[in-house]
Amino acid sequence: MSGRKVWVHAEVEEGRIVEVVFELLAKARELADSLGDGARVECTLVGNNLAAAADLLGEWGAETVYVADDPALAMYSPLTHVPILTKLAAEHQPDIYLFGATSVGASLGPAVAARLKTGMAAHCVDLLIDDEKKLKALVPSFGGKVVGEIFCPERRPQMASVKPGIFERKPVSAKTAPRVERIDPSGCLDGGDGLKPVKTVRQPPHGMPLNEAEVVVCGGLGIGDAEKWRLLEKLAGRLGGAVACTRPAVDEGWSDESAMIGTSGRSVRPKVYLGFGVSGATHHICGMHEAGFIVNVNRDAGASIFNVSDLCVEADAGTIVQAMLEALE
Repeated sequence: MSGRKVWVHAEVEEGRIVEVVFELLAKARELADSLGDGARVECTLVGNNLAAAADLLGEWGAETVYVADDPALAMYSPLTHVPILTKLAAEHQPDIYLFGATSVGASLGPAVAARLKTGMAAHCVDLLIDDEKKLKALVPSFGGKVVGEIFCPERRPQMASVKPGIFERKPVSAKTAPRVERIDPSGCLDGGDGLKPVKTVRQPPHGMPLNEAEVVVCGGLGIGDAEKWRLLEKLAGRLGGAVACTRPAVDEGWSDESAMIGTSGRSVRPKVYLGFGVSGATHHICGMHEAGFIVNVNRDAGASIFNVSDLCVEADAGTIVQAMLEALE
């Protein structure tokens, strides 16, 4: 089918489409509208037992879904998924191809780009179409202090990856069944003598997952010590929220990277963000500025985090955490 196309790779996890795909589909629709000339939004889908997943993609805006469905594809492997997506992109020539910057997408997208001899902008915070109808990918650099504009002026597709939580999910108003094109993956299933997946072992998250929490309680270096960090975790539990952190809290050993918010961590959109001892480095703000209501506690009246806060409390973070716990008890 001719015409411009914006593709989204629909990653699946245990048979379910991962949340970032729906966010990417909303952005893909915006990009297609900006390209004009009836540009289409299409998806690639690789896995096993994918009929329901293909239909769901149509409900979220995919006009065409290219499906490679085989029991051998149930678990992700670059030895099978990369050649399948490379072959599809080479045959159908999409203008833009988007991936979620998940653990799978961060491996899969660049590998496909390398085979297609094109570029890929990784961990973007926004995607736009410029006046010349080219993709402009915005990517933080230098610790988040600068947001660079990345273009791929000659090669196609123009590829980019985006972390979960950056874009807002936007269901389409008119839900229609997508055109499903089934792909025979048999020629790509022979991984040769390379690495083959045996099983997947998943570690359940500790406490409320960040991407599901309506309240996020985030701590930075200003919390003070490990004892006060335990109080922060207790506060999050009392509020039914999730605990998040900044890079210094990880460096101190109070938390781990899975809870880190920012350009090198996660992006969140909770109804309420409560920050304690967070200075407000640009790379952190990029990951939380879309929260519904932002409250921050910091002893420094000039803390950068106050510039994006709805409510600013100039006080010791640990003292306020203790006072809130006492009030809740």
